[in-house]
Amino acid sequence: MYVFWGAAYFIKDGKQISEYFSAENEWCNSPRSFRTRQKDIYYIDALEDTECFCLHVNDLVYLFDNFPEMERYARLSMGTVFGHLLERITSLRFTTAKEKYDHFRSTYQDIYPRIPLGMVATYLGITQETLSRIRAEK
Repeated sequence: MYVFWGAAYFIKDGKQISEYFSAENEWCNSPRSFRTRQKDIYYIDALEDTECFCLHVNDLVYLFDNFPEMERYARLSMGTVFGHLLERITSLRFTTAKEKYDHFRSTYQDIYPRIPLGMVATYLGITQETLSRIRAEK
Protein backbone atom coordinates (compact mmCIF):
# COMPACT_ATOMS: atom_id res chain seq x y z
CA MET A 1 0.00 0.00 0.00
CA TYR A 2 1.35 3.43 -0.93
CA VAL A 3 -0.06 5.77 1.67
CA PHE A 4 -0.32 9.55 1.82
CA TRP A 5 0.34 8.98 5.48
CA GLY A 6 -0.99 6.54 7.98
CA ALA A 7 -0.56 4.25 10.94
CA ALA A 8 -0.08 0.54 11.50
CA TYR A 9 -1.64 -0.77 14.68
CA PHE A 10 -3.06 -3.85 16.35
CA ILE A 11 -5.92 -4.41 18.77
CA LYS A 12 -5.17 -5.70 22.27
CA ASP A 13 -7.98 -6.17 24.80
CA GLY A 14 -10.19 -3.93 22.67
CA LYS A 15 -7.62 -1.13 22.60
CA GLN A 16 -5.80 0.15 19.53
CA ILE A 17 -1.99 0.02 19.98
CA SER A 18 0.04 2.01 17.45
CA GLU A 19 3.07 0.19 16.06
CA TYR A 20 4.48 2.60 13.46
CA PHE A 21 3.58 5.53 11.29
CA SER A 22 4.36 6.26 7.67
CA ALA A 23 4.75 9.76 6.30
CA GLU A 24 3.76 11.10 2.91
CA ASN A 25 4.85 8.89 0.02
CA GLU A 26 6.24 6.16 2.26
CA TRP A 27 5.61 2.49 1.81
CA CYS A 28 3.26 0.98 4.40
CA ASN A 29 2.50 -2.72 4.64
CA SER A 30 2.68 -5.78 6.84
CA PRO A 31 5.95 -7.59 6.11
CA ARG A 32 4.69 -10.76 7.80
CA SER A 33 1.49 -10.80 5.77
CA PHE A 34 3.47 -10.21 2.57
CA ARG A 35 5.86 -13.04 3.40
CA THR A 36 3.28 -15.60 4.61
CA ARG A 37 0.38 -14.53 2.34
CA GLN A 38 -1.90 -14.67 5.39
CA LYS A 39 -3.91 -12.11 7.28
CA ASP A 40 -1.82 -10.41 9.96
CA ILE A 41 -2.66 -8.87 13.34
CA TYR A 42 -1.84 -5.40 12.00
CA TYR A 43 -4.31 -2.94 10.56
CA ILE A 44 -3.22 -0.03 8.39
CA ASP A 45 -5.30 3.15 8.39
CA ALA A 46 -4.89 6.45 6.66
CA LEU A 47 -5.00 9.31 9.16
CA GLU A 48 -6.03 11.98 6.67
CA ASP A 49 -7.62 12.05 3.23
CA THR A 50 -5.46 9.71 1.24
CA GLU A 51 -4.69 8.49 -2.23
CA CYS A 52 -3.06 5.10 -2.27
CA PHE A 53 -2.27 2.21 -4.54
CA CYS A 54 -3.25 -1.25 -3.38
CA LEU A 55 -1.76 -4.23 -5.15
CA HIS A 56 -2.43 -7.92 -4.85
CA VAL A 57 0.69 -9.61 -3.53
CA ASN A 58 1.09 -11.64 -6.74
CA ASP A 59 1.11 -8.44 -8.80
CA LEU A 60 3.69 -6.92 -6.48
CA VAL A 61 5.90 -10.00 -6.77
CA TYR A 62 5.61 -9.71 -10.56
CA LEU A 63 6.79 -6.10 -10.39
CA PHE A 64 9.71 -7.08 -8.15
CA ASP A 65 10.71 -9.91 -10.47
CA ASN A 66 10.45 -7.89 -13.67
CA PHE A 67 11.43 -4.36 -12.68
CA PRO A 68 14.65 -4.13 -10.65
CA GLU A 69 13.90 -0.53 -9.67
CA MET A 70 10.71 -1.70 -7.92
CA GLU A 71 12.58 -4.39 -6.02
CA ARG A 72 15.22 -1.86 -5.00
CA TYR A 73 12.60 0.69 -3.90
CA ALA A 74 10.79 -1.93 -1.81
CA ARG A 75 14.04 -3.16 -0.26
CA LEU A 76 15.11 0.34 0.72
CA SER A 77 11.62 1.21 2.00
CA MET A 78 11.38 -1.93 4.10
CA GLY A 79 14.88 -1.26 5.42
CA THR A 80 13.62 2.09 6.66
CA VAL A 81 10.63 0.43 8.38
CA PHE A 82 12.85 -2.20 10.00
CA GLY A 83 15.26 0.50 11.13
CA HIS A 84 12.42 2.41 12.81
CA LEU A 85 11.19 -0.76 14.50
CA LEU A 86 14.64 -1.69 15.82
CA GLU A 87 15.13 1.83 17.16
CA ARG A 88 11.69 1.60 18.75
CA ILE A 89 12.50 -1.68 20.49
CA THR A 90 15.69 -0.19 21.91
CA SER A 91 13.83 2.93 23.00
CA LEU A 92 11.07 0.93 24.71
CA ARG A 93 13.56 -1.22 26.60
CA PHE A 94 16.20 1.24 27.67
CA THR A 95 14.84 4.78 27.92
CA THR A 96 12.64 6.91 30.13
CA ALA A 97 9.20 8.11 29.01
CA LYS A 98 10.66 11.55 28.22
CA GLU A 99 13.47 10.01 26.16
CA LYS A 100 10.91 7.86 24.31
CA TYR A 101 8.89 10.96 23.47
CA ASP A 102 11.99 12.88 22.33
CA HIS A 103 13.02 9.94 20.13
CA PHE A 104 9.49 9.74 18.71
CA ARG A 105 9.54 13.45 17.87
CA SER A 106 12.88 13.19 16.08
CA THR A 107 11.89 10.01 14.21
CA TYR A 108 8.55 11.43 13.05
CA GLN A 109 9.51 15.11 13.01
CA ASP A 110 7.57 15.83 9.81
CA ILE A 111 4.28 14.34 10.97
CA TYR A 112 4.20 14.11 14.78
CA PRO A 113 2.11 17.28 15.27
CA ARG A 114 -0.62 15.70 13.11
CA ILE A 115 -0.80 12.37 14.96
CA PRO A 116 -3.57 12.11 17.59
CA LEU A 117 -2.12 12.12 21.12
CA GLY A 118 -3.84 8.86 22.03
CA MET A 119 -1.99 7.13 19.20
CA VAL A 120 1.31 8.68 20.30
CA ALA A 121 0.77 7.46 23.87
CA THR A 122 0.06 3.86 22.80
CA TYR A 123 3.07 3.95 20.47
CA LEU A 124 5.26 5.04 23.39
CA GLY A 125 3.71 2.54 25.79
CA ILE A 126 2.63 5.24 28.24
CA THR A 127 -0.69 6.69 29.35
CA GLN A 128 -2.11 9.79 27.76
CA GLU A 129 -1.80 11.53 31.15
CA THR A 130 1.94 10.79 31.29
CA LEU A 131 2.30 12.06 27.73
CA SER A 132 0.49 15.29 28.68
CA ARG A 133 2.86 15.80 31.63
CA ILE A 134 5.92 15.22 29.42
CA ARG A 135 4.63 17.63 26.79
CA ALA A 136 3.94 20.28 29.45
CA GLU A 137 7.58 20.20 30.66
CA LYS A 138 9.71 22.90 29.12
